[in-house]
Amino acid sequence: MQRISRQLLNEATDRRKFLNLSLGAFAVTPFVPFRYFQLSASLSRSLAKDERDSMTPAQVIDELKKGNERFRTGKMVARDYRAEKRSSATGQYPAAVILGCLDSRVPAEIVFDTGIGDTFIGRVAGNVVNDDMLGSMEFGCVVSGAKVILVLGHTACGAIKGAIDDVELGNLTGLLARIKPAITATKFDGEKSSKNAAYVDAVAQANVVVTISQIRRRSPILEDLEKKGAIAITGAMYDLATGRVNFLGQ
Repeated sequence: MQRISRQLLNEATDRRKFLNLSLGAFAVTPFVPFRYFQLSASLSRSLAKDERDSMTPAQVIDELKKGNERFRTGKMVARDYRAEKRSSATGQYPAAVILGCLDSRVPAEIVFDTGIGDTFIGRVAGNVVNDDMLGSMEFGCVVSGAKVILVLGHTACGAIKGAIDDVELGNLTGLLARIKPAITATKFDGEKSSKNAAYVDAVAQANVVVTISQIRRRSPILEDLEKKGAIAITGAMYDLATGRVNFLGQ
């Protein structure tokens, strides 16, 4: 009986040692699925030039889609922003230029679960384009090497409502005038009013399409890069209620 008891005790001790070693290993090196990270392959640094340059525009868009899915489902990457800050201090290699709305509920970096140095972000009410924004996009793609220009609209946009209602207020009047072509371009059966959420969203989506067309028309440089396949110019709509980004396929 004593021999059996000692044997059982030794086996139990061995099991405890094994569990302790196993748990210790996981604490030091947690399992992380390959290519789970957004754009950069490491949590401790920003996107590197060779990583960005090796990606096609389609792959960059796919990474943005994956990032939004992580955001939408609450599975965002646990980033080390201080490490990303340090790694990007001497250079930046963003993969995309995102033109979004001023709306405080649509922070593109968070919506796409990107880190410091991963994306250029431009924001203006109604995500409209002007000469300064076009120059910024040209810098982002031609000088810095970004592969994608994404125009990001969203549901329940206040700027779109203001344009529909012909709001006049200082410099805002001129900004809203840039949205008016989208109102004309919107095909909609139903009440065309800022009080009709479906109509507002339809105009917002049309505004994304119009903005993409203006980028191509007003920047021969960017249009040429897209024709050569060096970049993609596309659009998407963000749903405030669900957190989902729906790409329009331009």
